[in-house]
Amino acid sequence: MEFNTSSNIASREHLVFTLGSEEYAIDILKVQEIRGFEQPTRIANTPPFLLGVINLRGAIVPIVDLRVKFQIGEARYDEFTVVVILNLAGRITGAVVDGVSDVIALTDNIIKPTPEFGAAVDTAYIVGLAPVDERMLILVDIEKLMGSRDMELIADAASAA
Repeated sequence: MEFNTSSNIASREHLVFTLGSEEYAIDILKVQEIRGFEQPTRIANTPPFLLGVINLRGAIVPIVDLRVKFQIGEARYDEFTVVVILNLAGRITGAVVDGVSDVIALTDNIIKPTPEFGAAVDTAYIVGLAPVDERMLILVDIEKLMGSRDMELIADAASAA
């Protein structure tokens, strides 16, 4: 990664994915791989956003549907649906998204703070917004989201070890 020494602005790469009609971005360094959707094995008494688990080369990986988690439309699975395999704090987790569009480098000066919506909207996992050309990317702190109280997909890693 090169830095522009004259203005000293660093850029970080983000994976851009879609959920419904919105575009989201996460830190590319958290992404291990991108796979086509395969139906996970359902686990009883799990929240609706936890679709189940898959066997990924011998590792049992929980699969979360971000569309269900963010309450964005009806979940449907087709040939465009993908699973982004994430490596978060040493724990492997899968996130189902509608599609992956590109990888984009964003500098801190492009990222705008998340507006205040009040208690009606939980923005704890949103890092900011990035207007890029005609697009508005919603930057998500995926590690914070997957480690949140209702998901606890990272916090369990220490106790499981």
